[in-house]
Amino acid sequence: MKDSLKKFVDEHRQEFDHREPSPDAWSRIKSSLPGKHISLWNNAMVWRVAAIVFFGLSVYLFSTRTLNVPTRESARLQGEFSDLESFYSEQIEEKVELISHIQNFSDEEQFTQDLEKLEAMYLVLREQMKSHPSEKVKDALILNLLVRIDLLNQQIETIEDSKKTKSETKESSV
Repeated sequence: MKDSLKKFVDEHRQEFDHREPSPDAWSRIKSSLPGKHISLWNNAMVWRVAAIVFFGLSVYLFSTRTLNVPTRESARLQGEFSDLESFYSEQIEEKVELISHIQNFSDEEQFTQDLEKLEAMYLVLREQMKSHPSEKVKDALILNLLVRIDLLNQQIETIEDSKKTKSETKESSV
């Protein structure tokens, strides 16, 4: 059967080639097909565009949510810390002034070295608080301030004890 069809097409090829379909042929074929109306919901392009819009919106919302949360948290942490910092810094300044009136700072070399090391660590922690604020950094800064206050209190006690022993030795020698 294939051979006879092939033979027929080969023999009558010229008759097929000179004919062209009429311009209305495609519109008549299209109108005769079932399901003339194409639904918007069945269109693949609409679903692709919807998926892209959904993905873009999701990325935007996720990125703004993750960026704003640390910003609010960092503002809260820095606000809390600035109040504590001003309070403790005031106490440290008062104690340093008291010690400087009592005795010359250069007399106690170990004391000044410890205080300078604590100050250097404090500056590093403060920079970290500005760039990456967190509860740990805030706690480390507060601990640093408290250690400096404690160191100053110990120095004041040492100076007062040395004054007492000097005054007792003077009284006993008189």
